[in-house]
Amino acid sequence: MEKVATTSASAPNNGVLRGRKPPLKSQEIWAIRVRLQIARRARDLALFNLAIDSKLRGCDLVALKVRDVAPSGPVASRAIVMQRKTARPVQFELTAQTRDAVSAWIAARRLRQDQHLFPSRIASSPHLSTRQYARIVRRWVASIGLEPSVYGTHTMRRTKATLIYRRTRNIRAVQLLLGHTKLESTVRYLGIEVDDALEISEQTDA
Repeated sequence: MEKVATTSASAPNNGVLRGRKPPLKSQEIWAIRVRLQIARRARDLALFNLAIDSKLRGCDLVALKVRDVAPSGPVASRAIVMQRKTARPVQFELTAQTRDAVSAWIAARRLRQDQHLFPSRIASSPHLSTRQYARIVRRWVASIGLEPSVYGTHTMRRTKATLIYRRTRNIRAVQLLLGHTKLESTVRYLGIEVDDALEISEQTDA
């Protein structure tokens, strides 16, 4: 199982937190969302909500095109994309608040279906880079008083998956939502004990 983030002054990274990035708690999600709404940061609100709902890796999230979430005009309640890492499709839901935020962003920028959903402000890049996305995530968590070095882009991918698991204890459902090919990958990703996960899986199959 992956190690929980720790610090060590003698480590090569000189005290920087390492290991699995923790998910956001429900109250932290709402705190960030409210701040983005108050600040009227349309892009960040759409990006934040979509990151939570989609559970996509950063590389897949930033590469989304308008047609991926709005194939026939309005933003859809479900979307499916091909994962770069596994070359396998993964489906995700878009809640009403995410659809509203994404729709508002598309309208504000007048984005066409063939354009990237989150264009980069850097001319040489067609969309936000994963590095830019990581900086944005750090800014989000810092805005509510969290330590930015503890959190990262995998925080966004892990957040809703963790909430779903805690509410349902259904590890197979989370495996499908994350697009993992192996149950063990989901177990390690969420930090669940293997025996506990297998017991839950067996009960679910029954």
